[in-house]
This record gives sequence, C-alpha cells and structure tokens, in this order.
Amino acid sequence: MIKLLIVDDHEMVRLGLTSYFSVLEDIEVIGEAENGAEGVKMALKDYPDVILMDLVMDTMDGIEATEVILKEWPEAKILILTSFLDDEKVYPAMEAGASGYLLKTSSASDIAKAIRRTYSGEAIIEEAVSEKLEEIEKNGDRRRLHEDLTSRELEVLHLIADGLSNQEIADKLFITLKTVKTHVSNILSKLEVSDRTQATIYAFKHGLIN
Repeated sequence: MIKLLIVDDHEMVRLGLTSYFSVLEDIEVIGEAENGAEGVKMALKDYPDVILMDLVMDTMDGIEATEVILKEWPEAKILILTSFLDDEKVYPAMEAGASGYLLKTSSASDIAKAIRRTYSGEAIIEEAVSEKLEEIEKNGDRRRLHEDLTSRELEVLHLIADGLSNQEIADKLFITLKTVKTHVSNILSKLEVSDRTQATIYAFKHGLIN
C-alpha cells in the first residue's frame, strides 16, 4: 500500500483525488494539507511514501515546501501536480528536487500511475513539461556537462531514467554492482547533481532521453 499525502489549497481537488484513490487497492491517502506549511508539518510527522504537491498556495508555496521537506528528509518523493506551465514554475520546481511534474489536466488514472512510478523511484515528467524544459534550456545558457559522459555512462543514465535500480542495471548490462555504483557516482559528479532524480531531470532537459 502506497501511503500518499495530498497538499493542495483547493478542497475540491483534495476531495476528488481522495475519493478516486479510496477505491484503489494500492494507494491510501493518509493526510490532506491545504498549504505548503501544513504539508511540511504533516510530511515530517507521517513520512508518506509519496507527496502530491500543488505549487501555488498561500502561507507557503509548493516550491518552498518541497525544498524544506527535502532538506529535512532527502529521501522524500514529491510529485508536483499543478495547473501552471511557465518558466517561473517548472524550472524552480525541478531544481527544488521534485521527483516529477504533472499538470492537473492529467486524468485521475494517469495521476495514479505517476504516483506508482514515483514510488518505484522513477522521475515523472509529462510530455508538455518536458517540452517546456527544453524550451527554457534553449532560451538560456545551455550547459553541456553531459559531453563529458562516456558511452557507458550515457547508457547507465538511460537506465536510471527508466527507473532501474543499481542491481537491475548490473543484471541488464552484465557488469558488477560495484561497477554500476562507480558509473552512477561518475554521472552525478559530471552532471553536478546530487541524486538520480536530478540526473534524470538533467537528461530530460538536455534532450538525452525522450
């Protein structure tokens, strides 16, 4: 059972999602928060498996709440669910360390699928969001840190983005677990990111994966 915390300032959104998830066998809503500050408090008290986070809220927005939660609990898996798709929202949310970014135009079933994938360790970026990230990157100074990656490291990066664990990558590439860990460490270092999720986001932003 995936324990879910919903953080959204719209009561109807919370009620609608909670009602839908209540009939599912693998997702349980353990709490609802109406702003970021309340969401931070509940997240660090109940430690849900996945946090579904709105962006624009009173008291504390979703970006700040994401930063605060991850600072105190780096393993938290936060999936952004918002109506906004603009430069001031998308990029900061990804930089804050969110595990994924979905639009509220997504169907309830797609949101449920995204929650399951986030729980499994995948980085979820909706196609429209991915295109927006590429647009932001094209309009700014494009850093090409990935050019320092070896062909094997690029291959490992693709598998990381597919949500594979280190052991699964080792089995797929017929290499040792120690070698995989070395590749992952090199990838994070070369891309100047702190974790696998941020590496996946970098790959999306720079068009290395679709």
